[in-house]
Amino acid sequence: MGRGSSGLRPTPPSALRQRIERLVREVAKFGAVGGAGLLVNLLVFNLVRHVTDLQVVRASVIATVVAIAFNYVGFRYFTYRDRDKSGRTKEMSLFGLFSAVGLVIENGVLYTATYGFDWDSPLQSNIFKFLGIGIATLFRFWSYRTWVFRALPGREAIVDAESFLEAERARPPQRARV
Repeated sequence: MGRGSSGLRPTPPSALRQRIERLVREVAKFGAVGGAGLLVNLLVFNLVRHVTDLQVVRASVIATVVAIAFNYVGFRYFTYRDRDKSGRTKEMSLFGLFSAVGLVIENGVLYTATYGFDWDSPLQSNIFKFLGIGIATLFRFWSYRTWVFRALPGREAIVDAESFLEAERARPPQRARV
């Protein structure tokens, strides 16, 4: 019969709850791709730093660019695969622009620590590289979801309408007054 012990249908989740659940899923997917990108970034950074004689910030910029390319693929085909794909050139341009701002934030933290405070040991460089990535990630999450991987128009309206219809179906019928 599909009804609970009280005989009523279960109440569908509210629109707010659905939005929160979607945001949690989005943050989890963003975090998964970002976590893999973090590993790529730190591995390339340490590899370049130990194999070449490049200065710390230059090695970091190379690692960040490699991680940006890795992350674009992950975001487009995993995190935001359901988002609008019609303007790929615009999407890639905006992704590049906001990634460049993130690169400046990330490497600005490392630059300040290295050249402003003379904190240049391998451990210190990794700590400030990691801190810079964390700060830049907050900016990137906001900018990517707001400007780069935009939700398809009407998706929110469809979800809201579906939740409204479910709520209406779950309500007991009103008796006519005589």
